[in-house]
Amino acid sequence: MIFCTSCDKFSFSKNKNVQVIDTIVDFTSVDTFPSFKDCDSFIDKIKKQDCFRNTIHQKIGEELQKHTFSIKDSIDTTVLVDLIINVKGEIVFDGLQSSQVNAELPELENVIRSSIDSLPTVLPAVKRGIPVTTKYQLPIRIKL
Repeated sequence: MIFCTSCDKFSFSKNKNVQVIDTIVDFTSVDTFPSFKDCDSFIDKIKKQDCFRNTIHQKIGEELQKHTFSIKDSIDTTVLVDLIINVKGEIVFDGLQSSQVNAELPELENVIRSSIDSLPTVLPAVKRGIPVTTKYQLPIRIKL
């Protein structure tokens, strides 16, 4: 006895209902931005980011206005403050970028550092459901 069958009757492929996993991750963006508790009520991604930036600018600005600075010449410049927000929601000072201000106001870095240390913890950024560390660069205009 000889049997003749075609190959399409046999299933050589594995489970066809395998879920495809996206392995390409964009490390330049997050799904959810860090936010203060006051900003957490916003649903829109852009509004939440704007609220976070405005709140952090406001709180650092309030601390800077409490200090009196004395200078020889007038200053009108923008300094860039580097911040790292870790997965625990802690805001860490990572540096200050401005050559003119460092020479004229050496105490500015310590004032900014202490104002950042006084900020409350935030909800960290989230990427694919996992809290991630993010780095922000905040411009602060110094006009004295």
